[in-house]
This record gives sequence, C-alpha cells and structure tokens, in this order.
Amino acid sequence: MPAPRKFSEERLRAAALALVDERGLAALTMRNLAAALGTGAMTIYNYVDGRDGLERLLIEAVMTSVHPVPGVPSPDWRADLRAVTEAHWRAVRAHPDVIPLVLTRRSLNPPTLAGAEDTLDALARSGRSGTALLVAFRAVSGFVMGFAQAELAGPLSIAPQETAEEVIDRVGALPPDRFPRLIEIAAAARGSAPETEFRAGLDLLILGLERSPGG
Repeated sequence: MPAPRKFSEERLRAAALALVDERGLAALTMRNLAAALGTGAMTIYNYVDGRDGLERLLIEAVMTSVHPVPGVPSPDWRADLRAVTEAHWRAVRAHPDVIPLVLTRRSLNPPTLAGAEDTLDALARSGRSGTALLVAFRAVSGFVMGFAQAELAGPLSIAPQETAEEVIDRVGALPPDRFPRLIEIAAAARGSAPETEFRAGLDLLILGLERSPGG
C-alpha cells in the first residue's frame, strides 16, 4: 500500500505562487519550494516533474482561482463574458511574474480549463460556432492578457521603485512635437483607473461582437 501523500496539489500550488509573488520567478526552484514547505528537495520530486512541473503549478494556481465565477452562467451572454473575462484579468494581474508562463505554457488540468470553457460558452451563446467561435475566443483572450501585459511593459508601465505619478511625469516630459499622443494619454491616466479602462475596452470588444453576429 503506497504511503499517504504529504502535500496536496492545492498546498503545492499555493506555496509555489507565494514564493514567486514574494521573490520573483527566478526563485522558483525545487530547493526553495521544499524550504517553503518545510521539507527536503527530494520530497518535491515525488510531486513535481522538474522545471516544467514547477511552472505548471504556477499556471494552475492562478487559473484555478478564476472558476467558478459567481452568477455564471446567466441568461445574458454579455454579462457572463464581462464577468468571466474580468475574473481572468484580475487573476493574472495579481501575479505579474506568472503572466509570461500563462502566455507560453499550456495546462490540461480540468479546473484550469474551466475558465476557458466559461468564456467559450458565453461566446457560443452570441451565435458563434466553429471557426467564428475560435476567432472570438482568441480575440477575447488576447485582450485580457494584452491588457494585463500593457500594465507591465507598456509606455505607462510602472518600474520597480517608481510611482504612477512619476511615470506620468516622465512621459509628460517627452518632446511634445514628437510624442503628442503619448503625452495626451499620460495626462488622461492621472484621473483613470485600470478597472475602468479594462471595462471600457471590453465594452468596445463586445460591441464589435454584437455588430458581427455569428462571426
């Protein structure tokens, strides 16, 4: 009879995510995860298959936090799409070091896939199927991840040890004859909030989906 497992998947995911949130992606090693769990590095090999396994833990830790979304499904596909996409956005932006992995790695863990299925279900109820459904899904997924990335790597992104006001001032000091539009959005950012911008951008996307029913 096999020995009982010392750590649950949930505990491993939580420990890996806390480690990366505190110390960055480079700190994610078998040794560091083992130390965080109060065990030896060899024990972790019983649960995780090398670096790929460690990164899978992170992706699953973030994506499983999305599902279920309260109130979904509902009779309104637009409301469901808004709720699910905002839940995805909040989940990934809360853990910025994991964003590159979410973009480049895939997990077939069922709880991880549940959020994607919710998005697809909402889009299917807009009258789409097949290729049209695929295109709409890619557009929505790209918007969510791109918006999260823009906060990290766009011209108004905040570097370590820098405040939002300092970023805005820095962009505002660019040559106005060469960068008038960047200066304009920097000024607009003073009175804006990420949540408001995200919802407004998503409204534009949904408007496009409504105007091209069925793709």
